[in-house]
Amino acid sequence: MKLLNEILGTKYPIIQGGMANIATGEFAAACSNAGALGIIGAGGVRSADDLRSHIRRCRELTDKPFGVNIMLMHPCADEFAQVVAEEHVPVVTTGAGNPGKYVAKWKEAGIIIIPVVAAAVLAKHLAKSGVDAIIAEGTESGGHVGEMTTMALVPQVVDAVNLPVIAAGGIADGRQMAAALALGACGVQVGTCLLTSTECPIHENYKAALLKAKDSDTIVTGRIGGTPVRVLKNRMSREYVRREKAGADKMELEQYTLGSLRRAVFDGDTDTGSLMAGQVSGMLHEIRPAAEILEELWTGAQHRIAEIQSLGQA
Repeated sequence: MKLLNEILGTKYPIIQGGMANIATGEFAAACSNAGALGIIGAGGVRSADDLRSHIRRCRELTDKPFGVNIMLMHPCADEFAQVVAEEHVPVVTTGAGNPGKYVAKWKEAGIIIIPVVAAAVLAKHLAKSGVDAIIAEGTESGGHVGEMTTMALVPQVVDAVNLPVIAAGGIADGRQMAAALALGACGVQVGTCLLTSTECPIHENYKAALLKAKDSDTIVTGRIGGTPVRVLKNRMSREYVRREKAGADKMELEQYTLGSLRRAVFDGDTDTGSLMAGQVSGMLHEIRPAAEILEELWTGAQHRIAEIQSLGQA
């Protein structure tokens, strides 16, 4: 099995998650320079011109591979797909849909295509469309989530497709990365553990909330309505879930979430902002450079694998 870094040309077999409003061109470049595949998150981008600016800014700041994440439900998805083709972005990751109609165009531009899935049945379906790899993301992750855990999802996706599989969700240290590799993944995608990197552009209040978080301090909003999103517990998320359980309609619930991610990221509003974060938040204890986080993740995984291999040799 080839490791992800051999496929992508990165230092480590690690992808930085394409977090909306957070994964800017500058942040993606910083993560690429630190050894991962940096990803620009188009989910928070307002227009095709803005996305093109992020891509070109990223190229100014790194000569390493990078990618763009496109949420296929975004109203500008078609335009974004065209921009990444025109700019010959090395890698595209996708979420919330089927990228099939863009595959030929992206292949012609030499782009590696890696959709994110939350179920093996979807991975099997997408594999037929000509994608190059699959990111299997468990419900432990921050932001939009599925139902299956990473531990259950990854091996089933590995068995379902004859493609490289990248594990995501609940990975913040070497032990978890080693576990992902043991499940058959060729690498990992991480997001939450990079939120507390020095280079991450989120507000300091958001970072402080992550550092204070304990193991059970995330909650999933929108689970009843079919739009589950994992965030840190705060006044907004608790009230949202309370009203959701009481039968509030979609319009009422939208009042809680409208603009809430931007409030958290840019204004540092930790009361009514949407502090998207995964269940590994309780493992974050300090602000560190991305390069240090990524190196510790990979060397920690290697050490743990070596320890496991030595168990039966004593």
